[in-house]
Amino acid sequence: MSVWLSARWVEELAVITGWVFAIIAIGFIAYVPGFMNAFLISTLLFDRKPPFKQVEHYPGLTVLVAAYNEESAIKDTLTSLARQDYAGKLEVLVLNDGSKDGTASVVRETLTTLQLPGNISVQLLDFERNRGKSAVLNDGLRAASHDLIATVDGDCWVRTDGLTNIVRRMLSDPAGTEAIAGAVMVRNSRINLLTRAQEWDYFHGIAAVKRMQGMYHGTLVAQGAFSLYRRQSLEEVGGWPESVGEDIVVSWALLARGYRIGYAANALAFTNVPEEMRQFALQRKRWSRGLMEAFKLHWRLLFKKRMMTLFIWWNVLFLPLDLVYTFVFIPGLVLAMFGHFYIAGPLTLAVLPLSALWNTVIFRIQKDVFYRQELKVRRNIGGFLFYSLAYSLLMQPVCVWGYIVELLGMRKAWDTK
Repeated sequence: MSVWLSARWVEELAVITGWVFAIIAIGFIAYVPGFMNAFLISTLLFDRKPPFKQVEHYPGLTVLVAAYNEESAIKDTLTSLARQDYAGKLEVLVLNDGSKDGTASVVRETLTTLQLPGNISVQLLDFERNRGKSAVLNDGLRAASHDLIATVDGDCWVRTDGLTNIVRRMLSDPAGTEAIAGAVMVRNSRINLLTRAQEWDYFHGIAAVKRMQGMYHGTLVAQGAFSLYRRQSLEEVGGWPESVGEDIVVSWALLARGYRIGYAANALAFTNVPEEMRQFALQRKRWSRGLMEAFKLHWRLLFKKRMMTLFIWWNVLFLPLDLVYTFVFIPGLVLAMFGHFYIAGPLTLAVLPLSALWNTVIFRIQKDVFYRQELKVRRNIGGFLFYSLAYSLLMQPVCVWGYIVELLGMRKAWDTK
C-alpha cells in the first residue's frame, strides 16, 4: 500500500534524477524505515517473554569494571555495586587502564570506606600503561574467580537488583544463551538539551530495539556498559578483540558460533552520556566503526539460518540508510525550504500520525518496565521534541563519518565511551 501511495512521488523524482536514483532514495528514505518500524511495533505488541525461573542457588559472579580517567564517577559505581542484593558470591575487579587522573587513588580511598557484605569483595588491578579497554577486560577475565562474568563501565550506577535480574534472565532463557545485555539508561539527562535527547534515545530507541532482538535471542550487542557472559564462551572466542567496538565484535563472535544473546529489560544501569557535541560525535563514530569491524570479521552471519540473521541484514542497511539520509534527505529538507519538494514537502507531515502511534506503543511498554521497578519516567518534553524532530540530523551524519574513518583504516583509540 505504501509503495502504491508513493508511486507518483517516485515518478516525479525519476523525471528529474532518473529511475535508479529515485528508487534508491525513496526506498531508503521511506520503504526500509517503514518496514523496520512496522516490524518493531508488531514484535513488541506480541512480546510474551517467559517468566523468570525460580533460582534456588545463585552462582558466583565476577564483575569487571574497566575504567579510564573516571575519578569523578568511579566512587558512585563502586557504591552501587557494594549495595547489590545478589545472593551468591560477588567479586568486583576494578581495571584501571593507565588513567592519567586520580582514578586509582579514588578507588583505593573508596575501598576503605565501603561497607561490604560478606559475599562481596572488591579488588583494584592498577595497570600503569594505557592499553585499551579490550586489553584490560581480557586481563580481568584471566584474573576472575567465577564462571559468570559481568561488565560494568566505570561511570555507571547499577540498580540494587541489577545483577540479580541479569543473572536470573540468563538462567531462565533457553539453553545456549551465553550472554545477556542489561538495560542501560541515562543518568545525567538534566545537563543540557543534548543529554535530554539521549535520555529518550536510550529509554525509547535503543531499549526497544534490544527488546525486539531479545525476543529472537539475537541481541546484536551485549554492550560493555552492563552485560553478562559465560566465561567459557568468552574464552572460546578469544575474549574481547582489540578494536574500538570490542563489545559489538565479541557479541557477533558468540552469535557466529550459534549461541544466543538475550536481553534483561529489568536489569537497569544508569550511565553518564556525552554532554558536549564533540564527545557525542566521538562516541557515535566509535559505535559505527565497531559495526564495520563486526561485519569485516563475521560477514558469514549474513547467511546463517536463524531468525536473528534478519537483524544482521537490518544492520547492513544502516550504511545506505545513513548515507541517503545524510546526502539526500537533509539536502531535500533544505530544498523544501525554498519551495522545491522533490524529496520532502508538505506531505512528509503525513507520517507524523504513524510516528505518534509507534512512539506511544514504545513509551507505554518502557513505562511499564520502569513502574514495575518502582521508578517514574521523568518529564522531558523538550528532550523528546528534539529527539523526535532533530536528533537524526546530528546522529546520522556522525555515523557516516564513522563508516568513512573505518573504511580508510584510520587510527583507533578508546577516545570516549
